[in-house]
Amino acid sequence: MSVILLTQNSGKIIGPIAKLLGYIMEGIFLILDKIGLPNIGLAIILFTIVIYLILMPLTIKQQKFSKLSAKMNPELQAIQAKYKGKNDNESMMAMQTETKAVYAKYGVSPSGSCIQLLIQMPILFALYRVIYNMPAYVGKIKEAFFPLVDNLIAQKGSTEFIQTFSQAGMFSKQFSNESFVSGVTSYVQNTFIDVLNKASTAEWLSISDKFPSLSADVDHTLGLLNRYNNFLGLNIGNSPSYVMKEAIASKSFLLMLAAISIPVLSAVTQWINVKLMPQQPQQDGKNSNNQQQDAMMQSMKTMNLMMPIMSAIFCYTLPAGMGLYWIAGSVVRSIQQIVINKHIDKIDLDEVIKNNEEKAKKKMQKVNARNEKMAAYASMNTKNVSAIPKSQSKPGMTQEEKEEAIRKSTQYYNQNAKPGSMMSKANMVRQYNEKNNKK
Repeated sequence: MSVILLTQNSGKIIGPIAKLLGYIMEGIFLILDKIGLPNIGLAIILFTIVIYLILMPLTIKQQKFSKLSAKMNPELQAIQAKYKGKNDNESMMAMQTETKAVYAKYGVSPSGSCIQLLIQMPILFALYRVIYNMPAYVGKIKEAFFPLVDNLIAQKGSTEFIQTFSQAGMFSKQFSNESFVSGVTSYVQNTFIDVLNKASTAEWLSISDKFPSLSADVDHTLGLLNRYNNFLGLNIGNSPSYVMKEAIASKSFLLMLAAISIPVLSAVTQWINVKLMPQQPQQDGKNSNNQQQDAMMQSMKTMNLMMPIMSAIFCYTLPAGMGLYWIAGSVVRSIQQIVINKHIDKIDLDEVIKNNEEKAKKKMQKVNARNEKMAAYASMNTKNVSAIPKSQSKPGMTQEEKEEAIRKSTQYYNQNAKPGSMMSKANMVRQYNEKNNKK
């Protein structure tokens, strides 16, 4: 995986997904730019809506799986209780067979929920990557850093200067990389933009103080970025903690309110989202399985309580743009969850189970029919090999003549086999063996 944050992710899984999502984000930003609203905050909200709509079919499947799981868990627990303490091979096989039958009855896979999560996880990681490093995926935003970056690189001592920025430490490996030391233009440009993209307003202004000749370039770039980052009067490139310091210094109550709005809204929307998630039904605590399930549910409750609090903490320290994404994501998921809950509530689970039972029955019939057909072919082949047809049987035949008669009989049946049938495939194997034996 590449260490250059500005360069698009080169991971085998995250990389291609992030690149695809980057195309979506760039398309959204370009459309907003065409209509005169080149705003990163608005692009993030629209981008979040698009991604969660794309993921909606997977979310519905996951919620449906949860509903069916809650309904079939008592049956699974009954099977576990039935074979509790029985470790012999026959009991284990019987337990496995009955468990498979229950899953087939409800039409779900034991790994069904995990698969949905495994599909969504790399998408969400890639989505975070795109939002956190917008210049790497949206060319219009990257263009805003020029010509400042080229002129800054040409200044003596600029590398040492930007390494003093608060977020420069996360790019330390890039500054010591061979490509940077040898002066590969694109690498050096990307490293500078990585640092500047995470710089605060005060750090941007310090560039003009350190290099007065770059004041015009700084004003030009900062003006474009402020235009792109301004969302309802808040610069989403700054963290709420930084905005709070500015608010305290200027004694601005409105700025303080703006600073705490992002983390507070993030926590509230996250809490609402958790409350809308389907809850597992309570079980009586009479057996160990239910006790374990109750312990897991208690852990889930604790985690659901901690998630909004952690969300608020992260949103206070990270750039406000990430907080805006989390808020937008929670709002979209909440609306999505309401729609999904209504959809799932309309589903007749008994009818679904009945259909799944019919499908499982038909599947088993096909398997049995295929097994019977294979047995019939095996019987037919055995008959052909072991018996001579009456039309070819003669008194006093030698062993060689009997074998030749059997071979001709088998060849007749095989030549008349339907293309694609097992007899036809057996014929192909026989011909191959005979050809190799001749050699």
